[in-house]
Amino acid sequence: MNKPFYYFYFFTFFFIPSITHFFGQEVSFLFMGDIMGHGPQINAAYDKTKKRYDYSGVFNPLEGIISSVDFAIANLEVTLAGQPYMGYPQFSSPDELAVACKNVGIDVLVTANNHSCDRKNSGLIRTVEVLDSLNILHTGTFKNKKNREKDNLLILSKEGIKVGLLNYTYGTNGIPFSYPAYVNLLDSNLIKNDISNANSKELDKLIVFVHWGYEYKDFPNSFQKKFNNYFYELGVDVVIGSHPHVLQPMIYKNYHGREFLTVFSLGNFVSNQRDPRKDGGAMLRLSFEKKGQNIKISRKEYLLTWVHKFLKNNQYYYEILPCSKNTYNKDYFSNKEDFISMKKFLNDSRKHLNNNNLEIEEGIPYGYAKRLPVFIDQNRLPKIRKILFSSINTKKRKKRKK
Repeated sequence: MNKPFYYFYFFTFFFIPSITHFFGQEVSFLFMGDIMGHGPQINAAYDKTKKRYDYSGVFNPLEGIISSVDFAIANLEVTLAGQPYMGYPQFSSPDELAVACKNVGIDVLVTANNHSCDRKNSGLIRTVEVLDSLNILHTGTFKNKKNREKDNLLILSKEGIKVGLLNYTYGTNGIPFSYPAYVNLLDSNLIKNDISNANSKELDKLIVFVHWGYEYKDFPNSFQKKFNNYFYELGVDVVIGSHPHVLQPMIYKNYHGREFLTVFSLGNFVSNQRDPRKDGGAMLRLSFEKKGQNIKISRKEYLLTWVHKFLKNNQYYYEILPCSKNTYNKDYFSNKEDFISMKKFLNDSRKHLNNNNLEIEEGIPYGYAKRLPVFIDQNRLPKIRKILFSSINTKKRKKRKK
């Protein structure tokens, strides 16, 4: 590592956070888009030698970034309904997908989306039970009313800062949920009541993760704009959008001291959609800083990611690559067409976001390890299933040697 880069790296990721921590409290977040589970992804995750599913390779390139924040949050757009495993149109992925999310350091999975009811009530309920068994925080779908009362508003606390998280979807593809299960739909009265309850909890900030918009459209529609304004009127501070499977603008405004940030769509985090614009997405890195009674957004930046699908030993694999301007060169890819596809996604995405974002710019996709993810041994999954998703003991992952 050359000296100028070393000094820049040290100053950016060690010195600045230390000074910020000394003078005020800070909590950091990383938001990710749609975690999909198409059929080819399921096939690629199957380890024929070990005769089990393993998604760890999908997320491993992001481990350093994810572990550098206090809370990492993504949209789980599949059910964990058990076998038979299926891709589009009614998704059911192996439990190992959630295990990989846990192991890489994802803390929260929001589950209200148009695929929540793909395997009806039983699939919805089993998804919640799997996440509970892995100690993954979640909101958006619930086993029953009591479960919703307890888990609907997630309160994420760190350094004396309390941040609330709610999750809603525009619908469930016409597949209804039935008593006792529940899915948070974009209903004005429901949202108003939920936010009124949230405001009684003395939160410092309130975030809504919402599934909305038209698929494959680069800009928000009137429905998105309407609800975005409604969230602002009710006192929400940050709105994170998913569902379009492509990137939409990110807007930050400061209304006479009141901050409001909206990401209309983060695009795909991982999927088998290989067409231009759909083969990647963005993460939002966001920090709040509190000094005395004042709290403000201290960091807001997007990080582009691209899904690399590649063939090795006659089997396909997927990995999510964090992309800066010089992260990868063509020598990284065994197929030069992959490099061309990645560059096209990055160039098109930067042009789109640079032209349409407001005060949210691209950041550097590196981080310092603030915490270690909890590690779930995949060999224990059969036992976990056998005891009906009871609480499991976990062990801390050893620090990776540098």
